[in-house]
Amino acid sequence: SFNSLNHDMTLAEFKFIWYMEYSHRMWGRVVGLVYILPAAYFWRRGWLSRPLKGRVLALCGLVCFQGLLGWYMVKSGLEEKPDSYDIPRVSQYRLAAHLGSALVLYSASLWTGLSLLLPRHKLPETKQLLRLRQYAHGTTALIFLTALSGAFVAGLDAGLVYNSFPKMGERWIPDDLLAFSPVLRNIFENPTTVQFDHRILGIASVTAVTALYLFSRKIPLPRRTRMAVTSLLAVACMQ
Repeated sequence: SFNSLNHDMTLAEFKFIWYMEYSHRMWGRVVGLVYILPAAYFWRRGWLSRPLKGRVLALCGLVCFQGLLGWYMVKSGLEEKPDSYDIPRVSQYRLAAHLGSALVLYSASLWTGLSLLLPRHKLPETKQLLRLRQYAHGTTALIFLTALSGAFVAGLDAGLVYNSFPKMGERWIPDDLLAFSPVLRNIFENPTTVQFDHRILGIASVTAVTALYLFSRKIPLPRRTRMAVTSLLAVACMQ
């Protein structure tokens, strides 16, 4: 990596990058201990119900898997590739897996915590409420997919290809969108296509969140739910 990419790097610059990586690893290990040690204590004291024990075990396993996935991702950037002329980089597939796993872990932990802290609303199961719930789940999946596409942008440095918006250069649809063969490879390995997809998914996510907010205004909802939908719209616009 030093010979082919950063041969002019000073010792101070190397230390800065090294400490960033070291801090990330140490922080991950602290997060794991902060989760696993109290979970073991609560389990031993008998404070966990049977369903909660299953969830705690699953989350503990996901914490360990996340660390393993991080090592597997970094390993891909250190492998010698004599037949490749590309700059050394981690695999965009492993980067997306690492990010996706982190999002699942964070969301599951937050959901579990809120389920214990806040009582579940008992609302009448109307057709409108069912549609709102389905639409919220669909919007969640779209946002998750958008975040994963961002990992492919980062992994391929695809953000450096075009820096204009909403057009990409002088065109709405760039010429090299489907330059790779087979066509499916473009979605994951063509920097232009990866950036294009991320833009489309981002716009679609903001549109979906806005539609979810407008639809929720037509339904009588508890204050807490209304605050959540409004906060979601605010964060989407900020993002």
